[in-house]
Amino acid sequence: MKVVFSNLAGFDSVIFILGVVNAIVYYFAYSAADALYKKMHLTVFVPDNDDSNAQAQLKVSTLTETEITELRTKCGKLYSLFVNLTGIFPLLGILGTVASLLTVMEDMSNAQGNFYAALTSTFWGLVFAIIFKFLDGVISAKIEDNEKTVALFLQRNWEGRKAKKDEDMNV
Repeated sequence: MKVVFSNLAGFDSVIFILGVVNAIVYYFAYSAADALYKKMHLTVFVPDNDDSNAQAQLKVSTLTETEITELRTKCGKLYSLFVNLTGIFPLLGILGTVASLLTVMEDMSNAQGNFYAALTSTFWGLVFAIIFKFLDGVISAKIEDNEKTVALFLQRNWEGRKAKKDEDMNV
């Protein structure tokens, strides 16, 4: 286990720094998805708190398409960044291993120690990829639910505007 932590000052530090950056992106993506969910859940579900139907309708009527689409766009961008960063961890691990193995070829006196150190990059790349893939499973369900409710909200608004326009034309 000593070998796993011995290479942290080398290429593995890049993996750790990117892991921290991706964790921050995940936090903001999850916060954006949660904010959108809290705004949108009344468009589909019956109020689950002490709100009356009238209060729920008032909250829904104050939602604007612009606000909702801006929240959805922000959430989508952050989620896309998170997913793309998550996907490069195994590649960074392999890159770190190859870079470390190149130094092994220069110094064959401690080939075994250098070889083990080279594998730590693959180890950390895979560890972070697994952790973030798990977190992706947590957030992707909320993102998918948000997409459905936003689509329903936009469809209802469009149908409502169309019905109002038709009504105005008949008057």
